[in-house]
Formats: sequence, structure tokens, C-alpha cells
Amino acid sequence: MHHSLPDTPKTLGADLRALRKSRGLTLADLAETLGRSVGWLSQVERDISDPSITDLRDIAAKLDVSVSMLFRHTAAPAHEAGFVVRKGSRRTIGSQVAGLVEELLSPDLTDDFEMVHSTFAPHSRIKEPVTRPTQEVGYVLSGQLEVEIAGVTHLINPGDSFRIRGEAFRWANPFGVPAVAIWVIAPPVY
Repeated sequence: MHHSLPDTPKTLGADLRALRKSRGLTLADLAETLGRSVGWLSQVERDISDPSITDLRDIAAKLDVSVSMLFRHTAAPAHEAGFVVRKGSRRTIGSQVAGLVEELLSPDLTDDFEMVHSTFAPHSRIKEPVTRPTQEVGYVLSGQLEVEIAGVTHLINPGDSFRIRGEAFRWANPFGVPAVAIWVIAPPVY
């Protein structure tokens, strides 16, 4: 008795596999924490089996992503699916840090990297440095961003870019206007 959810992307399984692998989890690890069989999870990752909304909530919680991230809010026309992401159809992703809105520019998470559009609200910041096993390059489109990398703070202006390779980092937008940046992250973390 599987109900296909209307806005579940066909790449849901591939995205789930990418998220699971980025967290260093095996099929058995994730299946065990979900209390489900490895076979069931394998079928979900191959898009053979459709998880219920409850299943998706459980999976999202275990992978530390929002449930909405697992949905495509507006299905792409068939000839664009997997190739084009329209501005109004981006998936919101990332941690729910106050003042930060992150949207996936990549069609899905099956590439070796992901592209993210980040908007940092005025006077927003993360308090604790973040370390992740990734290589990342950020490019500021508008506004200004303070990025602390390995303990050194840099002011990034429009047109400037920066790189993080596994170093601890944190960001702040102490200014009165939003800062908008494009990030390329490898491997995908969202």
C-alpha cells in the first residue's frame, strides 16, 4: 500500500543515497536507526518503493535535513527535469539557522558537488564555528559577509570569493542589508 506523493522528485532515492553517504552511513546503519529493513531502504533509494510521509519525516530527522528539502515544490517540465532549475522552483535546504535561507541551485544531489544560493539576513550570524568534511568556494553577489576561516576573519565584498577546505568557519552579516552568496560544496552535504 504505497501512495506516491505528488511532489516527490523522481530523484528522491538518489538524493537520499547521497545524503546518507555524505554522513558516512551504510544502508544497514540507517535502516537500523529507522527500524526498517535494509531491503526496504535499498528499494527507496532506487525509487522502487515510495516512502510514506511518516517515513520521510523519520529519514529527514535521522539525516538532519528538513522534510521540505526532500520535495520539489514545483515539478519541472519533463524536458527540463534534471537539467534546469527555475528560480521559483528551488528547494529550500540547510540548517534552520535564524537569518539564513539556503536554496539548492543544483537539480538534485547526485553530482560530486552542489550549488547553493544563500541569503544572509541583516544582523545575522552563527555563533559556533562549523567544520565539515568538504571543499567549498563561496562567491558574494551582493551585500557584504564576514567569514572567519581557521580563526582569521575576512570581509568579503560583492565580486569577492573565498575557499574553505575542512577548516572551521563561521559567518556574520553585521550590516543593514542582506548578503547574497553562491556556494559550491563538494561533496554535497544537504
